[in-house]
Amino acid sequence: MSSQSLWAQEESAGSARDPSNPPDQVTVNNIFVVGNEKTRRNIILREMDIRTEITYDWEEFVELLLADQKKIYNLQLFTTVTLTPLFVGDEQVELLVSLKERWYILPSLIFNLADRNFSEWWINQGRDFSRVNYGIKLDHNNVGGRNEKLRVIGQLGFTQAVDLNYSIPYLDKNQLHGLAAKFNYYTNKNIPIKSVENKQFFYRNQAEEVLRKTFNAFLTYSFRGSFYNFHYLTLGIHNTRIHEDVLAENPNYFTHDGQRLKYFQATYRYRHDNRDNVAYATQGTLLDLSLSQYGLFSGDDISETEFSIVASKYTRLGDKFHFATGISGSAFFSPRQPYTLVRGIGYKPDFIRGYEINVIEGQQTIVHKNSLRYELLNIAFDISDFMPIDEFSVIPFKLYLSANFDQGYVRDANRIPENARLTNQYLAGYGLGLDLIGIYDAVFRFEYSVNNTGTGNFFINVKAPL
Repeated sequence: MSSQSLWAQEESAGSARDPSNPPDQVTVNNIFVVGNEKTRRNIILREMDIRTEITYDWEEFVELLLADQKKIYNLQLFTTVTLTPLFVGDEQVELLVSLKERWYILPSLIFNLADRNFSEWWINQGRDFSRVNYGIKLDHNNVGGRNEKLRVIGQLGFTQAVDLNYSIPYLDKNQLHGLAAKFNYYTNKNIPIKSVENKQFFYRNQAEEVLRKTFNAFLTYSFRGSFYNFHYLTLGIHNTRIHEDVLAENPNYFTHDGQRLKYFQATYRYRHDNRDNVAYATQGTLLDLSLSQYGLFSGDDISETEFSIVASKYTRLGDKFHFATGISGSAFFSPRQPYTLVRGIGYKPDFIRGYEINVIEGQQTIVHKNSLRYELLNIAFDISDFMPIDEFSVIPFKLYLSANFDQGYVRDANRIPENARLTNQYLAGYGLGLDLIGIYDAVFRFEYSVNNTGTGNFFINVKAPL
């Protein structure tokens, strides 16, 4: 939204001001919010820098309008957000915030792949449909109109799971403090127990018994002192029990004797998020840092410390082009971890294009991702004539052509011989892709990539790469 589009909005509201002669300053008399049938007004105003009875320089006012519109949209509660200044005097405005809410209650059937990505399933696992999860999922993304999130999952198939999540962003009047709770329980009859030749090695026993049972429970406190900065403190408990056959196949699956891995954990996370769209950014910055301690007490089965980072920058290069670059990485401080905590390239968020079918495991990982993108299409289809649900009456469609280059490195202190081809080596991949962004900011990526070993392939992914 530029200053020119602001004037266009004013004129449509009846303003007679000359767009070439804006005022030096404006005072905001009132803020009106319309279209928030479910969402509470204070949740929307929490995202706004602009306040009533404050006088702003005009250029500052325009910048704040742009930023406030972005912040409200990134709540992911609305399909459209428009901020329109309405002049009621030479330097007096009323601000109209016009919203169109999303459909918040989303029951859905689960039918997805259990593998890390589509290419892993298609190439390494031979398109095996037994590796599919199915079940029922219920998402309520605005339970009481305060941006609370509730998710309930009942799942069968490759992974049998029960998952409950609830979060409320603000508990207090000043809207600074929040709380979230998570519980999950899942079982598997077929699990990865190690990697061989930089690919996951899955195992199931002849009796097809349950090989792994895992229980997790977490409580997260959040603090948001400013618009773009978030602090999280998570405390939780983890308990995994494995079948004795797993240890027979890989005695080093855990770092201790026994079939159970139990520990308490604590994580501090800092997140700075100033992107124009959290699902697929074209401008802004992101910094996400976390420090985790696995094992807090003497009775815990492990004591491991992990540091991780994600840092990305998005720069517009004119109306159609933008450039995205970012680093991600993680580091453990001991030479060997239980296989349930193993990290590396191939595990989210660390990947390199062209290595989608590989896992390169180690104690320290660093990845540098880059994409130059060109907007091919940006259209929306109005299907309100035959769609009775207003929240789905407009289908947006964006298509980007991307040129990509990634590089990275994994340090494996153990130098496992069967994985030595790609560990402790410089890794790189490059290629072209098409990124499709659809309704409710769903992202699908279709890419052809070649890695620095000379192997090329076509890959399908969901979600933005950075």
